[in-house]
Amino acid sequence: MTTTTVDDPLALAEADPERAVAFAAALARQARAARDPLAESTARRALGIASVHLNHLGTASRHLNAAIRLAERAGSPELAAEARLRLAFVTSVGGRPRQALREIEELLPGLHGVLRARAEAQKAAVFNHLGQRAEALAGYRAAIPVLRRAQDHLWLQRVLSNRGIVHGYRQEFAAAETDFREAEALCRELGLDLSLAIARGNLGWVMGARGDVPTALRYFDQAEARFRELRTHQLGWLLTDRAELLLSVGLVAEARAAAEEAVAELERLRRAILLPEVRLLLARAATMAGDHEDALRAARRAVREFAAQQRPEWRVLASFVVLRSRLAAGQQGIPVRRVETLAGDLDAAGWTAAGVETRLMGAALALGRGQRARGQDLLAQAARARRRGPALLRVRAWQAEALLRLARDNRPGAAVAIRTALRILDEHRASLGATDLRAYSFGFRIELAGLGLRMAFEHGAAARVLAWAEQGRASHLLMKRARPPDDPWLAGALAELRATAGNLAASRNPKVVQRQAALEREIRDYSRRQHGAAGPAAGPPPVARLAESLGEQALVEYVQLDDQLHAVTVTEGRAKLHPLGPLAPIRDLVERLPFALRRLARADSSAAAVMVRHAADRLDALLLAPLAAELGDRPLVLIPTGPLQFLPWSVLPSCAGRAVSVAPSASMWHTASGRDGGGHVSAVAGPGLPGAREEAGTVAALHGAKALTGEDATAEAALAALDGAGLAHLAAHGRVNLTNPLFSALSLADGPLTVYDLERLAEPPRMVILAACESGRSVVRAGDELLGLSATFLALGTRCIIASLVPVPDAQTTPLMVDLHGLLADGHPAASALALAQQRAGGVAAAGFVCLGAGSTALS
Repeated sequence: MTTTTVDDPLALAEADPERAVAFAAALARQARAARDPLAESTARRALGIASVHLNHLGTASRHLNAAIRLAERAGSPELAAEARLRLAFVTSVGGRPRQALREIEELLPGLHGVLRARAEAQKAAVFNHLGQRAEALAGYRAAIPVLRRAQDHLWLQRVLSNRGIVHGYRQEFAAAETDFREAEALCRELGLDLSLAIARGNLGWVMGARGDVPTALRYFDQAEARFRELRTHQLGWLLTDRAELLLSVGLVAEARAAAEEAVAELERLRRAILLPEVRLLLARAATMAGDHEDALRAARRAVREFAAQQRPEWRVLASFVVLRSRLAAGQQGIPVRRVETLAGDLDAAGWTAAGVETRLMGAALALGRGQRARGQDLLAQAARARRRGPALLRVRAWQAEALLRLARDNRPGAAVAIRTALRILDEHRASLGATDLRAYSFGFRIELAGLGLRMAFEHGAAARVLAWAEQGRASHLLMKRARPPDDPWLAGALAELRATAGNLAASRNPKVVQRQAALEREIRDYSRRQHGAAGPAAGPPPVARLAESLGEQALVEYVQLDDQLHAVTVTEGRAKLHPLGPLAPIRDLVERLPFALRRLARADSSAAAVMVRHAADRLDALLLAPLAAELGDRPLVLIPTGPLQFLPWSVLPSCAGRAVSVAPSASMWHTASGRDGGGHVSAVAGPGLPGAREEAGTVAALHGAKALTGEDATAEAALAALDGAGLAHLAAHGRVNLTNPLFSALSLADGPLTVYDLERLAEPPRMVILAACESGRSVVRAGDELLGLSATFLALGTRCIIASLVPVPDAQTTPLMVDLHGLLADGHPAASALALAQQRAGGVAAAGFVCLGAGSTALS
């Protein structure tokens, strides 16, 4: 990068404001001593600009007022005007944009040439603060040609960045990117480090707005790193843009935390102009988190602040957030006419996406009140946006089209519209390389699939219910794998994380704790910056194809709708729908079981045993007894939903001694059951489990293999052993990370083997047995999207996993595992082998294990 010349304090203020303060202060002293008011005025203006970038607005105002006085004393109205333009910007940022406009308007009649172009550009920037995009663009159109002819590159880069923001708000993304990239090039040429970081932050914002999340995150990270190096206080708006992006992919908790941090930062720095914008974001995050009281409080405060700042275009957006928060909170009595008026105001202010959302809400109100024509009109207006714009906007517009067709009794057309929206959404999700982003970005898919599911229930056809239920669950596990390439940085970071975890185990040094957290954040962020592989997830198989794969097995898919549980069974080539009743009592019973099993694992408790038997009997009566006529004594393939994901099925009387396979979706089970292949046997033992080495050695000997144990059982050695294996056995401590599931891990000799490590496998094992506590337990997100160790193996292509949902006593686990492997070596399929081994062993250790995926898998 070119270094900024140190004899230009104004350029240095745009490049490195902290250095500029010291340099310009020295120049000001020299000029004062030399009685040179023009030079002192320029130095004080540079101090003012640097202070703005350092977010010392009061200091900036003092320096700029001094610069004005000095220029006037020296008889230079041009220099005074330059300082006044900067002071107007400070006034606008401080929350008084209308006053700033008046100040610039007073200057304009006396300005000509380049100086007038700068004033027009500054006026346009204030219009942008106000949300008056057309006026802002007009100002930039007038200023930019003059600045180009004069080769005033210092101002030109700033004006291009500002015009790019206007283009971005108008969804003119190509034009915005062109402006930002030219600004970026000028900043590199001029050596303007700070302005370059701002340009990259702006590029991140527009990439996020157009839906390119990995590229947006990369630019945000670059900008943040430079801001921190320069020790400027620009993080408030960057945190805001990052929070907006995180919210768009469903990372609500992270987005809310970033928005709260941004509010605190902006309040501290008195950046009043941006504060209400961030409050709106905070309100949206709170609504998505179900905290409607906080959402309303933040949105209403934003309305008041926009009103005080005389920013009507932004105030109408805040009114939209208030309306959405009220509706989400279940408030009644909102007039449809008011919603219609708000939608028109949002369109006029350029808030297209908010206008679509408002019409969807208004249509729901109108149709719910029997105002059919009014509701259809609102939906038709919302649906107009379905042909162009960012993916998520088109998805919502297609949803409006589906609802419109449904309101007109065109069910086949509604189904086509829903599938179109799902296709657009899946194409967007496929661009994401990070597993957590794919899982969390489920978002609107739940509503879309739920609409199709409701239509299917109204029709009453079990096959349709099954197909739409499949559209709404665990879809990220079926998406084309986005495996990172061989990556030295990632391998090195994961190795350092293992070493840090080892140091932490030896000593709870706070610095080591901080380093571990920093490494986890770096690995997570690095992964999120990777692009995904093109191609949507495989669609659900038709019943005939499912039945062919099932053979003698019976499939049960559990489905939720309006807090009622239903089951779809597939047996003998036929699908049948069964109502099972309210979900609430089932959820309560499922939650009791792990607690009781843990008590039994710690001590032989008769009370806990009674609790287990009672819960198991009741669940059996609710979940399987109503299906007994259809299921008979067939082996079962169970597709759970919601709380049933945590159910150790073997404790249910109907499952005792029976081959039971559990899968996240029928689509995934069907895909897994069709895979084949051989491969070697690997057995790995981690540290800290007294019986692990013996268990791994015995298991390996049963298959004529050698175990990986002791100091040899490192993460890299384990990955090499797992790669391409036909059967892999892992006996190690397991840990489920509820906050960040991709750091769920198995403990090996040199530290944790995480999900991020497993994603580096070139060819996953065909069958995996995890003899580790809770290794079969996944973190469940909306839409039954699963994240964890077992879910990762399934997503990578492993056919079958046997793992525990509860903590397992080591002494009781080894005999179970040895018996299980003996049965597998004799040719029993995985689910049958587990059922027989559990029946022989009894006890808590056996009860916690489930067979995930295609339980018909057997060793070749």
